[in-house]
Amino acid sequence: MDLSIRSERSLGFLIFGDEIALGLKKRGFGAGYWNGFGGKLENGETVEGCLIREGKDEFGIIIEPGSIRNAGVINFFFLTKPEWNQRVHIFTVIEWRGILQESDEMKPQWFKIKDIPYAKMWPDDIQWLPKILRGEIIRANVFFKDALGNVEKIEFT
Repeated sequence: MDLSIRSERSLGFLIFGDEIALGLKKRGFGAGYWNGFGGKLENGETVEGCLIREGKDEFGIIIEPGSIRNAGVINFFFLTKPEWNQRVHIFTVIEWRGILQESDEMKPQWFKIKDIPYAKMWPDDIQWLPKILRGEIIRANVFFKDALGNVEKIEFT
């Protein structure tokens, strides 16, 4: 089993009262799933810098560094596609400038937290996203048994 991390990524969730902004991924990795905004770190970029860049690129918003809150780190291991193995730094954001705008990659939409469309998200999200929304800072390893995101197991560490 290859457990080497191939990329570092940032993932952010905008929170406004009892609502969360999710984006429908239109192309690339995770297409067809609702998720937060984020992506792969570029050369020399910090995880926070990546989050700020991706917020602008994918959701059309401006995020100030002081409004980013650490929510944890998850290592994702794809047992049949180890080249997809990644470490994702997760954040919540409660202050930003601008109105959500659709991009080439994402179609953002607000959801009531109680109505998050988990059935149309990565299958593991229902295990860890509620913890983050309760204010927990998580560390976990998620093992996918196939390229579709079906979960083999989740270890909270």
